[in-house]
Amino acid sequence: MKMEKVIFHVDVNSAYLSWEAVYRRKYRGETLDLRDIPSAVGGDVNQRQGIILAKSIPAKAYGIRTGDSVWEARQKYGPLTIVPPDYSLYDRSSRALLKLLREYSPDVEQYSIDEAYMDMSGTEKLFGPPMQAADTIRQRIGEELGFTVNIGISENKLLAKMASDFKKPDRTHTLSVNEIPQKLWPLPVKELFFVGRASARKLYNLGIYTIGDLAQTDVEILRRHMKKQGELIWNFANGRDFSLVEAVPPPNKGYGNSTTIPVDVTTSSQASLVLLALAETVGARLRKDGKKAEVLSVSAKDYLFRTSSHQCRLPAPTNITEELHFHACRLFLELWDGCPVRHLGIHTGRILDWDAMRQMELFDTRDYGKLERLDRAVDTIRRRYGMDAVKRAVFLDSPIDHMSGGISREKRYRCDH
Repeated sequence: MKMEKVIFHVDVNSAYLSWEAVYRRKYRGETLDLRDIPSAVGGDVNQRQGIILAKSIPAKAYGIRTGDSVWEARQKYGPLTIVPPDYSLYDRSSRALLKLLREYSPDVEQYSIDEAYMDMSGTEKLFGPPMQAADTIRQRIGEELGFTVNIGISENKLLAKMASDFKKPDRTHTLSVNEIPQKLWPLPVKELFFVGRASARKLYNLGIYTIGDLAQTDVEILRRHMKKQGELIWNFANGRDFSLVEAVPPPNKGYGNSTTIPVDVTTSSQASLVLLALAETVGARLRKDGKKAEVLSVSAKDYLFRTSSHQCRLPAPTNITEELHFHACRLFLELWDGCPVRHLGIHTGRILDWDAMRQMELFDTRDYGKLERLDRAVDTIRRRYGMDAVKRAVFLDSPIDHMSGGISREKRYRCDH
C-alpha cells in the first residue's frame, strides 16, 4: 500500500488497566494479571466519581462498559475486581510510551494520555514499509514496557484513528483512502469520530445509520440540520482531514478546573471554599506557563444535574489566586439560585503573557506586586516539597482538597507507592 503521507495512530489497549497490571506484577510482585480476570479500574464512590474507567476483556464479556457506575458493574458481575486509579502511574507510563515513539519519528503528537499520532512519512528506508514499522513498534512496546497497543495506519490522522479502533487488542490495521468503501462505510455512524450520542440521534432521524449513508448524503441537508458540525462529519465520513501532526502543542487558549464536591454545597461559604481550591490550581497553572487571564467564568451543576454558568471580563489580566477567587465568588453569587450544588468549575480565557500591563485604579489599595511574589514563593515551595507543603489555614479541618479540580491529589499519589 503506497501512501504519499504516512500517519500512525497509536492507542494503548485498556490503558489504565494495562498499566495497573504491569506495575502490580513487575514492581509489587503480584502473580495475578488483572488483564486475565474480570477486573476494572474504578473511581471513588465516596467522591461521586464511582465509574468504570477501564475494564479487562473478561469483564467486557459480562457486559461491563467504560462509563458504567461501579454499582452497575457490580450488578452485572458481583465478584468483579476493582482497583482505584493511580494517575501518577499512568502519567509515567504515558511518558515512557512517548519516549519510545520519538525514537521512530520527531513528529509525535500526544492526543491523550493513552493515544498519540506519528508522522512516519519518508521513514521506509529506516524502518521498512509502514506495516513492518508499526509491527516493530508494537513488539518493542510489549517487550520493553509490558503492555499492548493498536496502531492504525493511513494518509491522515482521522483515518489512522479510525483504523486503530478496528479489532483489538495488539493489532495493526490500515485504512487508506482507497479502503474507505470496504472498511469504513459499513460501520455504524455512531462509530465515526466526532459523532456523539446527540449527533447520532439527529442522523438516525434523517435515515442515516451507517458511515456510508452519511458520506453519500447531500451535504446541504446536513448543514441545514446540524450546521457546521454536519459539514465536518460529512467530510470525516468521506475520509477528508487536513490537520497536521503537531509535535509541539499549540498555545493554551484557556485554563480551567472543575470538581465534583463530596457533599452538596448549600451555603455561599461552602462554595467560596471550593472556589478557592479551584483558584489555587488554575492560578498555579497560569503562573507556571507565564500567563495571565483576562476573562473568568464559573460553572455550577446542581443536584438535579442542571448546569449554569456566568462570566466576566476581569478589571486587569491576572494570575493571582486571591484575585481569581474574589471574582469567582462574585460570579457564583450572581448565578446561584440557592439550589444545592454538586459540581463547580472555574475557567479562564483571553490568555495573555505574564508581562501584560495592569491599569491601576485610584481607590484600589491592594499591592498586586506583593500578591504575585507571594504566589510565586508558594509555587516554588510546593514544587520542591510537595503540594501539601503550604496550605491555607481555612482548609485544615475541611473535607475539601485545598488544590481541587482535574486529577485530585488523592488520585495522583496513592499511599501504597
